Amino acid sequence: MEIHTIGIDLGKTLFHLVGVDSSGTVVVRKRCSRAQLLVYTADIRVHRIGMEACSGAHFLGRALREQGHDVRLLPAQYVKPYVKTNKSDYIDAEAIAEAVERPNMRFVPIKTEEQLDLQTVHRVRERWVMRRTAVVNQMRGLLLERGLTLAKGRRHLEEAIPGILANADSKLSESFQVLLRQLNQELEQLSARIAEMDKVIERTAADHEGCQRLTTIPGIGPVTATALVAAIGNGAAFRRGRDLAAWVGMVPREYSTGGRQKLLGISKRGNSYLRRLFVQGARAVMQRRNRQSNSLGRWLTQLLARVHQNVAIVALANKLLRAAWAVLHKNEPYRCPELVTTSSDPGA
Repeated sequence: MEIHTIGIDLGKTLFHLVGVDSSGTVVVRKRCSRAQLLVYTADIRVHRIGMEACSGAHFLGRALREQGHDVRLLPAQYVKPYVKTNKSDYIDAEAIAEAVERPNMRFVPIKTEEQLDLQTVHRVRERWVMRRTAVVNQMRGLLLERGLTLAKGRRHLEEAIPGILANADSKLSESFQVLLRQLNQELEQLSARIAEMDKVIERTAADHEGCQRLTTIPGIGPVTATALVAAIGNGAAFRRGRDLAAWVGMVPREYSTGGRQKLLGISKRGNSYLRRLFVQGARAVMQRRNRQSNSLGRWLTQLLARVHQNVAIVALANKLLRAAWAVLHKNEPYRCPELVTTSSDPGA
């Protein structure tokens, strides 16, 4: 019995494995735990092992690579077309085994421990930021019901809360004041946690050579630089900068038929967190475009003469993303382009 390819359907505790020969015929079906799986794969040699990119896949992928296997992670949406019948764990594993051998299949790079640590920091920090925003909005809403209107923004709330709580003549009930103090304490705790994570990110960016080069690009700071490194490493998984822009969802959607090309808004696929960071960075660059280098400033001026400012911001984010890929993949410092882009398509 010769096993050519193995597809593994991952679970929390149990894994379903299907092995096929060179003709695609199923020759092995096996259900096992993680420890049993690693013992089984240590004694065999196959052409390739495929898994869906999900929770725990990067750890198991590194463990199988240490055994000498060629391991590939696939996006779940690329596996679904190969599921031929009703869904089951073995059918999913068989579909993975078939999809992983396709010559034009796109794979997910296996992340290192350092990348996973950085990714974890960003995910936890983002959850705290969202929670802080929710607390601010809740406090403003509760105060509005008591006739106290505050301007938008966390800074205005933080400035107004001490005076509201110290006002002895206010008509706020004692129970509401206790609740307001608890919410304010929660807000301060969240801000302290976020500030501590920001320091961790800044130290990581200062110690990482790639992040140091990325922060020389306009609009990219330690948060964006470390988030990009956590997501793509050195960018070797992408052939060119446009592939990375497409993966982040920063290129136009296309709906073409009958030989007529029709471009729509950006696709918004892939990593929404990175897309938001680069758009925010591009917005900051746009606000200070008069302080940018001559070539970038001229490019922005010409672009704003043709398109809406929001379209120009997305086009600038696309440009910054491509520059970031070049800096990471080519291991070179950032150099502002000297030529002014004249393309009529700001999203190209």
